[in-house]
Amino acid sequence: MRAINLKQEGILEALEFKLLNDFQRDFPLVAQPFAALAKRLEVDEATVIEVLHSMHQRGLISRVGAVFRPNVVGVSVLAALAVPVERLETVALQVNVFAEINHNYEREHRFNLWFVATAASVEHLHGLLHRIEAVCESGPVLTLPLLEQFHIDLGFDLGSVCRSDSALTRSQIFQQNKQAPAEVAALTLSQSEQTFMAALQRGLPLVVRPFAQLGCAESDALATLTRWCRDGVIKRFGVVVRHHELGFTANAMVVWDVPDALVSAVGRRIADSGQVSLCYRRPRCLPHWPYNLFCMIHGKDRREVEQRIADLTQICELDEYPRAILFSRRRFKQCGAQYVTNVTNAIPLTLQELAYGPD
Repeated sequence: MRAINLKQEGILEALEFKLLNDFQRDFPLVAQPFAALAKRLEVDEATVIEVLHSMHQRGLISRVGAVFRPNVVGVSVLAALAVPVERLETVALQVNVFAEINHNYEREHRFNLWFVATAASVEHLHGLLHRIEAVCESGPVLTLPLLEQFHIDLGFDLGSVCRSDSALTRSQIFQQNKQAPAEVAALTLSQSEQTFMAALQRGLPLVVRPFAQLGCAESDALATLTRWCRDGVIKRFGVVVRHHELGFTANAMVVWDVPDALVSAVGRRIADSGQVSLCYRRPRCLPHWPYNLFCMIHGKDRREVEQRIADLTQICELDEYPRAILFSRRRFKQCGAQYVTNVTNAIPLTLQELAYGPD
């Protein structure tokens, strides 16, 4: 994916840029991680904490923390509703009420409200979707679980002004992802791990010793995170950026109907193209939804995304497959997935996290 050079465009200061671009993954899992970052950046620890706090307050970052591999901790699903335009905002707010919903977008399609739901179990997830159907009264929920992942949440290359010895190129990141475990066993959390997860899913506290404030002993927190990263439970640990606020103001979900015998090969080709942010296979839901291959493309504006789609179509020879392009119109909710929602000492989401404005 081509970089947006935010520093040259004057959006970020040099230190902000380095924190955002260099530390979306491979964050130091040590007792004083911000001191470790400060040493690498040749500034003091307090400055790193202050800058991260400022970027969080300004909405540039969602959190500093873990991004988990899908369906390893709990289960998740992409879902959609076909909502009459005059009811869309009301229904979106009804969906937002559920803590299990972490993304909720309006997209350009008959199915115009798209959201991601995460729950502790399949039974919980099914019950949640039934409740959403009952509350929203907008027909059946289109349910599209992930079947195969090709290229998921590798971080965003925000520019090329960082030191070459510290910034990962897109191809390097992709190679790291290819080397990650292909299959990761589902994780059943103990009671103590549920308490730990309830704190972790909010992101690290921006304090000197953040791992000491996650509901367990600091040494246990670091050992658990190290193990989860090693085993592929956590895909990456680091700064989680907000795309829109950092210049990626347009995005589209592009979907194709690819023969089942070819979909894996085509998906890998798309993932390796350098044009997409995410790529995965999901089931068709006939007769309403004939598509089985999904990708996300982000860009500075709609024209750039359209050009990237055209380039991708040519590079990967996709013309023969029926497709749909669903541009994002509005963002009704964007926050980290809530894997644990029933722990008594969990801190509730803030209003800013529950609904983060129009896209």
